Amino acid sequence: MDGIDLVVPPRSCFGLLGPNGAGKTTTLRMIYGVTTASSGSISVFGLDIAQNLRAVRSRLGVTLQQNVLIEALSPKENLLVFGRYHLLREPELTRRAEELIDFLELRSHAHVPVRQLSGGFQRRLAIAQSLINGPELLILDEPTTGLDPAVRLALWSRIRELRAAGTTVLVTTHYMDEAEYCDRISIMVAGRIGAYGTPAELKQQFAVPSIDEVFVRLARPA
Repeated sequence: MDGIDLVVPPRSCFGLLGPNGAGKTTTLRMIYGVTTASSGSISVFGLDIAQNLRAVRSRLGVTLQQNVLIEALSPKENLLVFGRYHLLREPELTRRAEELIDFLELRSHAHVPVRQLSGGFQRRLAIAQSLINGPELLILDEPTTGLDPAVRLALWSRIRELRAAGTTVLVTTHYMDEAEYCDRISIMVAGRIGAYGTPAELKQQFAVPSIDEVFVRLARPA
C-alpha cells in the first residue's frame, strides 16, 4: 500500500474496484486487523484499530474471498457454531440463525452438509455467517466471484437490502456492473487510490462516448 486515504461514510455501500494485485484485499485485511499497517492509522467506528481490535471486531462482519465453513455440518449448524463464537446465547442465537436462513434463501438446504452444497449456496451461507452478530459494518471481499449471473443478482439484492436497513457495506469487486450498486467507489491501482467518486461521476470522467467496432473478413486461401 502506498499512503492511501480512505473514508467510508456510515450507512452507505462503498466499493473498492481494481485489478488483481491492486491492494484491495490488503486494505480490507488492515481494516479488520489481520494485517498491521506499517505507517499511518486506521480508525473504525472512531476507534483506533491498533488499540481496540477486539471492540472493533465485535461490530464487524467479514466475508473472505474463500469460504470458511465446516463442511461436515449443515448451514444451520454452521451458523450456530459461528454465533457461539460471538458469544450469542439461546434463544437469540437460534432466532438469528433462522432469520438468516430465510434472508439468504437457504431454507431448502438448511440441513444438508455443506460439502454437498453448490458454490452459490456456500457463498450465501458465508454471507449469512458474517451477519450472525448483527454487524454495523459488513466487509465483503469479492463476494460473487465465480458465481453464475442469477446467484450474483440474488446476493446483491440481499446486500442492497442490508444497506437500506442501515448496515454500512464495504465491498471489493472486479465487476463494473456490481460497482453500479455502490454509493461511492475508489479505484485502486498498484496500492494507490487512482480515482474516487460516485459511479456516475467516474463514468463521466473516464468512459469514452462511443466504441467503434471493426469486422475483418478473412479470405480463404486459394
